Amino acid sequence: MQTTDRGCLTLIRHEGVVPGPYLDVKDVWTFGIGHTAAAGPPDPARMPRGMPPDLDAGIREAFRIFRTDLAAYEAEVLRAVKVPLAPHEFDALVSFHYNTGGIAKAALTRHLNAGNRGAAAAAFMGWLKPAAIRSRREAERDLFADGRYPTGTIPVWSVDRNGQVDFSRPIRRLTEAEALVLLRPTGAPMPPPAQPAAAPSWCQRLANLFTGKETT
Repeated sequence: MQTTDRGCLTLIRHEGVVPGPYLDVKDVWTFGIGHTAAAGPPDPARMPRGMPPDLDAGIREAFRIFRTDLAAYEAEVLRAVKVPLAPHEFDALVSFHYNTGGIAKAALTRHLNAGNRGAAAAAFMGWLKPAAIRSRREAERDLFADGRYPTGTIPVWSVDRNGQVDFSRPIRRLTEAEALVLLRPTGAPMPPPAQPAAAPSWCQRLANLFTGKETT
């Protein structure tokens, strides 16, 4: 089971994109889309400080690392949860675990494995440190319980050489379509939507009648 496209967009929107190493609210060096050394290499504390000289390349690197991190968090959710999940439930749990790392010990997982989805949804709100995380927990709870996905652009924030993020105004906003392209491993654009087949011409219909491919 994998996070849906809408689930990925929701998670990235929660995290935001910072294309340089920064200090999070717990003074942990972080990079890109919430990547820390605890998730594996690279170690943000060892990365060049400040904004990258090529912003587009920095954003692409943030998404590349995110794809690797996401696969690991998805696997951990699947190991911890013993019951079948709807796609929106899985998306919510991956977002929760990506932020907290607590899926294996969380009360919400125990409630879920016991078959009590109502208690599991309520237990999202047991993880409210720091207090500013409340709106994210509420969104994850609502996604888990009701399949409510938020929408909108994804902010890209600047960071200085001291690891301080400027949250006064994003330097760019990625559309959902742009973010989905970046999520593809090859960076290839999304395929165009399938077009309905054109109706056969009258001469093709006549030929089909003679060959038995169409009846009157």
